[in-house]
Amino acid sequence: MMTLLLTVICFLSGSLMFSYWIGFLLEINIRATGDGNPGAANLWKEAGAGYGLLGIALDFGKGYLPVFLIIQSGAVSGYGLVPVALAPVFGHAFSPFLKGNGGKSLAVSFGVWSALTKFRASLTYALILASLYVITKIMKKGKKNTSNEDGIQTTVGFLLLAVYLFWKHYPGFIHWIWLGNFSLLFWKNKHALAEKLKRP
Repeated sequence: MMTLLLTVICFLSGSLMFSYWIGFLLEINIRATGDGNPGAANLWKEAGAGYGLLGIALDFGKGYLPVFLIIQSGAVSGYGLVPVALAPVFGHAFSPFLKGNGGKSLAVSFGVWSALTKFRASLTYALILASLYVITKIMKKGKKNTSNEDGIQTTVGFLLLAVYLFWKHYPGFIHWIWLGNFSLLFWKNKHALAEKLKRP
């Protein structure tokens, strides 16, 4: 019962669409930008770095704070953390405040993994993404990434994160959380991945 209650709380935390609401207050529809993602990346594009960073911080916090507090309290541990940790990620992706059409959950995923691994996995993921970004820039001779290419990088980068988790011998429940998170990122970026595979 406790696990179910905390999962619901974490889902509701994740479903708070801060970046979209900031855009709304600024009279900007960030869903009309690029890939239509109601997240901090499109807020940054439309409202500037200041508001974009605020959106990232809030989206990060709604994943980090509830999971961190639950771990610190000891209310749930081990495999009981699987639904609790995934709930903010799925809450953002399928927010009831946007009729189930939420964002890609990148910032909130960083928050959750920072809480789960004391920032170790999230920093590793950031380094992986930075490396993929540089490699892509070199391959494209400095040309800007499309939204689809960004989505592919985040998904491939998260796949590579599994290597780090295995290397560091994280417990089994962490790998289940990774699988759930990866599955969601894959689903949210499935069209970009399919388009990439179709190209010769």
